Amino acid sequence: MRLKPGCETPGVDQRPQAAAGVKRPGFPVRLSPDAGLPSATRRALGTRATDDLKPPQSKAALAGLQQPMPAGVGLDSQTVRSRMVEKLARQGVRDALVLAAMGRVERHRFVDTALANQAYEDTSLPIGLGQTISKPNVVARMLELLRQGNEDRLGRVLEIGTGCGYQAAVLSHLASEVYSIERLRGLHDRARENLRQFRLANVHLLFGDGMQGFAKGAPYAAIIAAAGGEAIPPAWIEQLALGGRLVAPMQTAGGQQALVVIDKTAQGIRQAVLEAVHFVPLKSGTV
Repeated sequence: MRLKPGCETPGVDQRPQAAAGVKRPGFPVRLSPDAGLPSATRRALGTRATDDLKPPQSKAALAGLQQPMPAGVGLDSQTVRSRMVEKLARQGVRDALVLAAMGRVERHRFVDTALANQAYEDTSLPIGLGQTISKPNVVARMLELLRQGNEDRLGRVLEIGTGCGYQAAVLSHLASEVYSIERLRGLHDRARENLRQFRLANVHLLFGDGMQGFAKGAPYAAIIAAAGGEAIPPAWIEQLALGGRLVAPMQTAGGQQALVVIDKTAQGIRQAVLEAVHFVPLKSGTV
């Protein structure tokens, strides 16, 4: 099934909402992040207006965020990450677990040393081989959309485009299991090196063609992609669990890219085209 913006599938509702009677796959263990959020961020979460594209906050999740993050110095310090998280909250990110996960992962460890001082700015940065690490706001926004409607961990998640491994590290705090596939051998090896120090037992890095997904790990509660093509590959839809959600950039009719949210329901596929984004193009094969 090839889904393109502006092209409706007969008999298929394309609104980004959960199907009646279908519960999105989850994981029965509640995530208790040991990363804290500054008081300004907690106040922002408590007062921001609701939005049907943003998940509600659970009292249990917010309570868990009051635990302190490990202290440090320089770029390793709690203060640097807390400032980034505060900015994400001001920009509209409301999911408490996403904000906590973003605050736990040290983004500067995934970029070149020469760019480390820019690691917590809201900007994309080159990671080699013509690829980039996405802006923190874009990462948080996509993860928030992926988690919409879930108060607990997601189940098994497939990430298309490992890159330097940063998003996989953040996902490790939001999902029971993460399969991340990369088509560029140089980046796959770099991600393995970057993630080794974190000892994330629930993250599995794969070298292969992301357009084919990873059938052996299917079905997935969620699929997220860091590259956009003219259409969503059929393999991704096939490997998505019933009740699962897919978030990916996709080329629009005007040649630009936009975020697309796809829900797989008992009634069919629901698709919504959201804001404009800019990602590297989706390609097949391995290099």
